[in-house]
Amino acid sequence: MFGDIMGMMGKLKETQQKIEETKKRLDTVLVDEQSNDGLLKVTLNANRKIKSIEIDESLLQDKEQLEDYLILTLNKAIEKATNVNEAELGAVAKDGMPNIPGMDMFK
Repeated sequence: MFGDIMGMMGKLKETQQKIEETKKRLDTVLVDEQSNDGLLKVTLNANRKIKSIEIDESLLQDKEQLEDYLILTLNKAIEKATNVNEAELGAVAKDGMPNIPGMDMFK
């Protein structure tokens, strides 16, 4: 019994290390998004950190329009980055979960 517990603890520790490695790798995975007309472009990494924003000169004339563009485009980019993040981390967590009877939450 204790061997099983020790094995599970080792597997959990290994999974935690893989999750940390995946988080570091996701810092290098870039997600691009742009407004429908291409006047605003944003790049985030898969950990949802903004890497760059490109604003067309024409948007600088209207503060409210620029704010609307930023909100819409950033929200779309964050959603994309979140999907990538959750898929990658979910796959690592699912793969590393020990087989505990009654704990089939990842099936």
